[in-house]
Parts: sequence; structure tokens; C-alpha cells
Amino acid sequence: MSGPFLSGAVMGVVLAAGAAGGVALGQERSPDERQRLSDLAYVLGESHALRQACEGEDDQYWRARMMRLAEVEKGSETLEAQLRERFNAGFVSRRGEYPVCDDASRKAEARAARRGQALALKLAQSMVQVRRVEPAPDSVAEGEAAR
Repeated sequence: MSGPFLSGAVMGVVLAAGAAGGVALGQERSPDERQRLSDLAYVLGESHALRQACEGEDDQYWRARMMRLAEVEKGSETLEAQLRERFNAGFVSRRGEYPVCDDASRKAEARAARRGQALALKLAQSMVQVRRVEPAPDSVAEGEAAR
């Protein structure tokens, strides 16, 4: 139900992060961005539990996306551990609340998708702003004469 909806937003964040030259962004994130990443990891954990309730234990759709997000954000062991912990907390929370697939679990999955999309879009927007503020130099020489 919410898989493709949230997936596009999450992959947008991953692609935006990768567009920064393949640099590990974990150490470059502002405190607000790090909190959004943490919140997104929690939502991915919730989504993983809710999807598994309907698709079965073998489904690893959201876990795989979380692993990719952690890979892109590497660079800070503290952030990586925090993201893992938040993903697991989200998973445990929803697994306990929605152990079976029913209308309530599908509605919870849609709510998680909306939250995840909002977080991912905010992260993607912050990446666009960073790139606009810090344009690449067009010359290695200094001063106006170099242009």
C-alpha cells in the first residue's frame, strides 16, 4: 500500500545525498537534519514491521532501504548506531501494536508513509539548499582576475 509512496521520497534523500559527490554525510549534517534522519529511521522501522505483518517475515523491503540510507550517511559511528537503534525501536513498537495484517495495520502503514515522506522531503530540500549556498568554484586561481 504505502511502499512505492514512501520509497520515492526515501530514495530521493539517498540520491540527493549521493549527489554530494559520494561523501559520507553523517558528520556534515546539522543537528536538525540528524534528528530528521533519526525520525526517518524510526518510521522505516515502523514501516518494516507493518509491511511484514501483511507480506510475511521474509519481506525485507524497508530494511533494505534503511541499510542503504545508513550506507549513504556513514561517517559517524554514533549516528550510524543511533539510526540502527531508532529503526529497531520503530520496528518493535509497531510489531507489538499490529502483529497481524488487518485494516488497522494498513491504516497505520499509510500514516507511517505520510510521516516518512514528509521527513524525507525535508531532508532532500536541505540538501538542495546546501548545494545552492556552496557553489563549486569555477577556477583554482584566486580573486576577480581569475574569472
